[in-house]
Amino acid sequence: MHLELREIHKHFGSVAANDGISMTIEAGELRGLLGENGAGKSTLMKALSGFIEADSGDVVLDGETLTLASPRDAIAAGIGMLHQDPLVFLPFSVIDNFVLGAPGGATLDRGAAAAALAELSERFGFSFDPDAPVRTLTVGERQQLEIIRLLWLGARVLILDEPTTGISALQRDQLFDTLKTLAAEGMIVIFVSHKLEEVQQLCDRVTVMRRGRLVGAAELPCPPEHLVEMMFGKAVTPSDRADASIGAEGLAINGVTLSDRLLTTANLSLSVAAGEVVGLAGLEGSGQRLLLRALAGLHRPDSGSIEVGGTAMEGLGYRRHLDAGIHFLPAGRLEEGLVSGLTITEHFLLAGRRMDFFIDWDTARSRAAAFIDEFSIRGIPESTAEGLSGGNQQRLLLAMMPPGLRLLLMEHPTRGLDIESADWVWTRILERRAEGTSIVFASADLDELLRYSDRIMVFFSGRVIRVLDARHADGEMLGHLIGGREVA
Repeated sequence: MHLELREIHKHFGSVAANDGISMTIEAGELRGLLGENGAGKSTLMKALSGFIEADSGDVVLDGETLTLASPRDAIAAGIGMLHQDPLVFLPFSVIDNFVLGAPGGATLDRGAAAAALAELSERFGFSFDPDAPVRTLTVGERQQLEIIRLLWLGARVLILDEPTTGISALQRDQLFDTLKTLAAEGMIVIFVSHKLEEVQQLCDRVTVMRRGRLVGAAELPCPPEHLVEMMFGKAVTPSDRADASIGAEGLAINGVTLSDRLLTTANLSLSVAAGEVVGLAGLEGSGQRLLLRALAGLHRPDSGSIEVGGTAMEGLGYRRHLDAGIHFLPAGRLEEGLVSGLTITEHFLLAGRRMDFFIDWDTARSRAAAFIDEFSIRGIPESTAEGLSGGNQQRLLLAMMPPGLRLLLMEHPTRGLDIESADWVWTRILERRAEGTSIVFASADLDELLRYSDRIMVFFSGRVIRVLDARHADGEMLGHLIGGREVA
């Protein structure tokens, strides 16, 4: 098998997302695709997998030039893509999601499909209940389901876009073992990431993109400094964090019990000072998300009290939380933080919460342009939220934060961001810390938790098993606690 991309061009308005991309990948290869946020990696892979159409250029597989007008065309040709957020239908069962896209329609043999699901699961060491709702699966398990679905549909080229975001270290290792097995069997695996250490661990060769163009390639392993310079055009060193002074109590959680359909988290208590950063660690679904949403006014506690700046907040709605200086940055940028179809200008108008009957659009566009410049957003006032890269969506969310916050809540604040973008995001966040804002954030990145937290609250299966002083913790200790193992 031999895959070629020839002079792929794709523009979004005046922005050249892909500017003449050409590359060749051979059977059995694990190819890494590196680049900063907004470099054009995801656009290129979406063109290869039929989710968008390139403006010009050719995709050639085994000497045949393909027409890729839809994902159905791509999978028919043997090309499948696993997106950063697996494309599953949450209300449906495992088996219903497995058969999506399969030929046969009403005549589909569901018994044969269930047998194929069991066979592929056993082959890769996965375990699924065919009748379980997909919403009960972790992100890692949804990825596993999507991989074997694509294999069952006949994928010979497998594309993975930032697949390790939001999964545990154990699930990542299992994913890597699966990908190595597939490559050893002759498949082409393209691993899109901004995490240098993972690309070094998994891939044979890496191609690097910057601002819509290919800037280099390297055999692996190679010095990480070389890859960083290709990605950014310079060396990048994370900035040191200056400690901020801790003030009076900003947040008080007393005996709070939270529950949803899948989990109960009982008797949570925590005091967070003004200017303090508390990280929430744990496997996905252990209770961190539930706590953040309760603090934001999006989930009502079963019992207990929550006070911000001495004001009782439990039971009050989201708008009252906004009025009290509480701001929430969700992990789902487009699902909860931004509105698809609305422009950057319209987002700043909404964030301003003004009730003017008439809108001065010239002033609004000028204001949006000023924020675009200040926050280095790669877009224009007329750019829509979904047209921005993940890093630029996060910059837009940060630009929309109001001044004078008492409490900032964040869920995976650097999810899917390259090292330069992540460092920039935390620089802006810590500016709020220096102003006396209490900060509580959840992350799956142990290094991020250890680097930026003053204390770390560790969740396991709905309970808090330890609150650590981050200065006296390390990755090994934190990893054991997240896995439910008590350590001295």
